[in-house]
Amino acid sequence: MGIPFFTYAKAPQVAIGACESKVSGDSCSFSSPRNTVEGICRQPPAQKQLVCVPARKAGNQLLSRANGQEQIRAPRKHTIVQSDGQVETTIANVEPITDSKISTRIEGDERILIANGISEHFTGQFPNSGNPNEIKEQSYTFKIPANPKISGKITPLGLHDFGLGLNGVPFDPIAAEWYLGDRSSGWQYEAMSGAVELGLDENHAHVQPSGAYHYHALPTLLVSDLHLSSEEYSPLIGWSADGFPIYALYGYKNPEDKQSGIVEQTSSYQLKSGHRPDGGSNPGGHYDGTFVADYEYVKGAGSLDECNGQVTTTPEFPNGIYAYFLTEAFPVIPRCYKGTPSTDFTQQRVR
Repeated sequence: MGIPFFTYAKAPQVAIGACESKVSGDSCSFSSPRNTVEGICRQPPAQKQLVCVPARKAGNQLLSRANGQEQIRAPRKHTIVQSDGQVETTIANVEPITDSKISTRIEGDERILIANGISEHFTGQFPNSGNPNEIKEQSYTFKIPANPKISGKITPLGLHDFGLGLNGVPFDPIAAEWYLGDRSSGWQYEAMSGAVELGLDENHAHVQPSGAYHYHALPTLLVSDLHLSSEEYSPLIGWSADGFPIYALYGYKNPEDKQSGIVEQTSSYQLKSGHRPDGGSNPGGHYDGTFVADYEYVKGAGSLDECNGQVTTTPEFPNGIYAYFLTEAFPVIPRCYKGTPSTDFTQQRVR
């Protein structure tokens, strides 16, 4: 298969437009005179902007890359349109395959995170009936801003890790599963709806084809190990790709006043009312959380903003900082950034 012509020539405007508000590694699509082209946002050598580069095909299978190696994955064509929000998980009773290794240092204006992706806590058994992959040691090096700043724009999370836990395991909330297997439809399944079996363990984690163990929701044993308590401000849980800290559930009632008491921080996302469109690639049915698009942000509905964060004082940052929170309700792990995410996190993945 040859290299797409616009890798070295000027890219079509539609291919550039398809990657606006996206980051490298995000999935993308655009309409050509003959068909709809699906691909991955990249910055080819001759381009100054991200471009939607068509993914190479092998029969009906998408050929992509993970950890530098090409992998083939046939799209799974799901037809489920309603779910009860119950996620089946397996018990975490398997010891780590090796020691957990994580180091953090600051060099200049960068915080450098190096990890092998292995948790200290027990995991579920992998492979299992819902996940065919085994845990393997990784070689993570993430460079994030040591003094992050709110960028003034929202950057949506793509198909990549949101951040890294203090134990070196990534937060990766989005499932690469779509209604009828059609990415262009926009009907992406919510991982924690229970609609698609993902083989998650009780840490709400499973394994990528690359062997990377990662969290889709609240990391149960990690927060237990860090002594999360409803009576105290959350311990630091990890770092986001844009450099801001990640906490879980509990913070100050008044974010600017550490004497105001501890409360559970809540999401401002709610289920839409009514019914989804139907026909064609639309699933129909009523909005119940089966799909990511079933939710909408309602400003002020909870204590957190559209990226599940707030400007607050914290034990680590007594002068105040923007901070993300993991929540009980959707989105649990944030789905967007208030700062500028490091491109180290935007490698395309395969599910």
